[in-house]
Amino acid sequence: MLHKKTARKLRKIYTLSSDVVAILEEEMKERHAESASSALEALLKDQRNQKQMEQIAASISRYYDSLSETEMKEDRLWGIFAETQFPS
Repeated sequence: MLHKKTARKLRKIYTLSSDVVAILEEEMKERHAESASSALEALLKDQRNQKQMEQIAASISRYYDSLSETEMKEDRLWGIFAETQFPS
């Protein structure tokens, strides 16, 4: 039998400036969030995902920047070949 795992939430108290509270309340409305906490959680998760995407993009750039001319030519040829494999 499978049991649904529930995420346990921790209660924390933070002090925020009034302008940050206003931003959070605006975000809460835009996201139709049930609470400021859920809006803040979503914002933080979005920020983490954005960071991860930037790291992935940087890794891809580093990889392609490290290729030699021969490797780039071979990669281009594979790309041309791959394009011919799609139905028109």
